[in-house]
Amino acid sequence: MDKIALTAGALYLIVLLRAGGTFAVGWLAGAGARRSRFAERISSAKFQRAERAIQRWGAPVVAVSFLTVGFQTAVNFLAGSMRMPLPRYLPALFVGGAAWALIYATAGLGVLEVLGRLFAEQTALGVSAAAVLLLTVCGVVAYRRRKAALSSGDSVAGDS
Repeated sequence: MDKIALTAGALYLIVLLRAGGTFAVGWLAGAGARRSRFAERISSAKFQRAERAIQRWGAPVVAVSFLTVGFQTAVNFLAGSMRMPLPRYLPALFVGGAAWALIYATAGLGVLEVLGRLFAEQTALGVSAAAVLLLTVCGVVAYRRRKAALSSGDSVAGDS
């Protein structure tokens, strides 16, 4: 079997389980909220209108969310907590998940193949590229930590 097809199939299964599980957790959280002290707040007319809009028009948002990074989990959770009907949610999950799996399978395998060739054919260049990448990541992390420490230090100094 082709590497891309096998990888895409595995990724598709993973995304269906992950996104479907997030939807289920959202559904359970929404059900719990409806029986909690928040029940009065989420039974308002404004909330009900938002819930109906998500139930009716949320499927395209679910499908497109798979083309983003970090947004898809929130969308699937919200779709579940707002009780999007399964006949609307599942097609969006299947289409969006397939797009996600194909993109990551082809791009991911392509990058790995290029890196593998680079290391096999020009080991010194491959090691140098990996070292530069590692140093860049370390530099970015150090810069962000220093910036965060300085900004938290400024707020503490400003409070006195």
